[in-house]
Amino acid sequence: MYMGSPTIPSPRSIACLLLILVMLSCGEPKPPQKQEEPQRAESNPAPLPAQADSRPVIVAFGDSLTAGYGVETGNSYPDFLQKAIDRSGYRYRVVNAGISGDTTSGGLARVDMVTRMKPALVILELGGNDGLRGTPLSSTRANLERIVVELQKSGARVVLAGITLPPNYGPDYIQSFENIYKELSSKYKLPLIPF
Repeated sequence: MYMGSPTIPSPRSIACLLLILVMLSCGEPKPPQKQEEPQRAESNPAPLPAQADSRPVIVAFGDSLTAGYGVETGNSYPDFLQKAIDRSGYRYRVVNAGISGDTTSGGLARVDMVTRMKPALVILELGGNDGLRGTPLSSTRANLERIVVELQKSGARVVLAGITLPPNYGPDYIQSFENIYKELSSKYKLPLIPF
């Protein structure tokens, strides 16, 4: 499921970036900025090798919208999020755990992989492919709820990304589908990013 331009972040991506930055500003304080010599032409230092990177982890956990299907490398919303975090001086590493075509059942099958990363924060964006395939709403809701519970048990803060469906699915089905996200957000006290 791909929406948006390959080079300009969508309003949803921008909203997500802003929400994550606000959440980070409520957590640990930014380190004090030292006066340094002016930087050379290269403004982004080379990333640390994965095994040496000790920054707290933010996992973007989702489907093609997270994976960046159809956009050039470096232009997924997790890439933009990492750049915004770096520019703001926060010390977090964003991991893109998006798989194109993934469903909530696929996400549930790999939630252990996400919890093993010991994330400080998880942006959960799953369910769109369930809706497009006509998966029973009860299954989608149950899978998302189990994912949320497992992520919270691991100590991660969870941000839930709301999803909607194309109009041809009918207003009743779409409303019931969207309500899954609102209900889970309310029940588990999760910030909800509107689609």
